[in-house]
Amino acid sequence: MREALDQWPFVWAAYAVVIVGIALLLGWSWLAMRRAEARRDAVKRR
Repeated sequence: MREALDQWPFVWAAYAVVIVGIALLLGWSWLAMRRAEARRDAVKRR
């Protein structure tokens, strides 16, 4: 009898990596947008 590996832990780990990556990308993009808006507002006030 041969023991097969269960692939589900790898599938869940891949989903976790993707979700964390997307969350980091969204956070980084949001912060970049806020900085760009602040720079735009600073230029408008001059």
